[in-house]
Amino acid sequence: MKEFEEKISKLGIFFICYTLIFLIFFKTLPYTIPFVLASLFALILRRPTRYLIKNFKIKDWFASLITTILFLSTVIIFIIISVGALANQLINLTKNVQHYLTDNSSYIMDKFTEVQDYFYNLNIDPSIINSVKDTATGSLSKIVNYSVSIGSGVVSLAISIVSYIPYIIMVIIFTLLATFLFTKKFAASNTKSLLSSFPIENNSLLGIIGKIRHKFFTYALSYMFLIFVTFLITFIGFYSFRINYALILSVLCAILDLLPVLGMPMVYIPLAGYNLLTGNYLVGIGLLILYAIVFITRQILEPKIMSTSLGLNPIAVLAAIFIGISVNGVGGMIFCMFLVVFYTVLKDEKVL
Repeated sequence: MKEFEEKISKLGIFFICYTLIFLIFFKTLPYTIPFVLASLFALILRRPTRYLIKNFKIKDWFASLITTILFLSTVIIFIIISVGALANQLINLTKNVQHYLTDNSSYIMDKFTEVQDYFYNLNIDPSIINSVKDTATGSLSKIVNYSVSIGSGVVSLAISIVSYIPYIIMVIIFTLLATFLFTKKFAASNTKSLLSSFPIENNSLLGIIGKIRHKFFTYALSYMFLIFVTFLITFIGFYSFRINYALILSVLCAILDLLPVLGMPMVYIPLAGYNLLTGNYLVGIGLLILYAIVFITRQILEPKIMSTSLGLNPIAVLAAIFIGISVNGVGGMIFCMFLVVFYTVLKDEKVL
């Protein structure tokens, strides 16, 4: 009984501490983001920097400067090109959707009338038919409003980004400086020397930090792989169906894949509906089947890859994903996933 009480007490303390650290980390992230990014970048650049120091016999500060500038320049250029292309294509897409719905509203209503006549011939209650008609008309107006809001939202986002340029520049500068300093420190030191200042047994702390770091990067890479699978299947399907803006729509689906349940349908359902309304039934039905394939593939791969790569129980992973999404979407999923990861690591190290 006493051991059970001690275990419950440890679990309670662990959950409270983890929750506090999680909340503090994300609440303070706007103020600490340059140093968080710098730490992650420095860990990535540690080996390339050591390679330059060892093979080219150059000073550690110069090697750190080279890897930092090359890495951050590549990241910044990639982000600028990607965001610019995405915003431009998204604005053009929403404009075309608005123009099409406006110019072909009578054609679309004729289609609705044909469907209405079909239901009349089936001797269905007229009140039900009128209700369906009102719902369809309301849905059409909502689609127009959503497309307008998306386009204006992109413009507003671009304007807000411009207003944040001084802050963004400051973040970039501090991230650059901190990455250089952290990379120089990490490349010149081993993990044990970095932990020597902590009043905790280094072997134990080294094991915990090493496992957490490994699982963190494994989790990030695994999730990036899942998103890439979503992008690849979507792009192949869209390209095969000759969908306009196949590449940009596939990228958008991959990004929206971060939003559980409601993410990808925001692209798939309007596209399928558009093709069905215009009489392109093969493409419309094909897109619905393609979405079902992507959805089922994700549901099969996600628990399997996460459990295999992180060394966690598949049921625990599945429960963490479901509970987290149900409680608070993506944020809840991240909270529950890392809760399981930290608990597993601490349990393996006999801390819990």
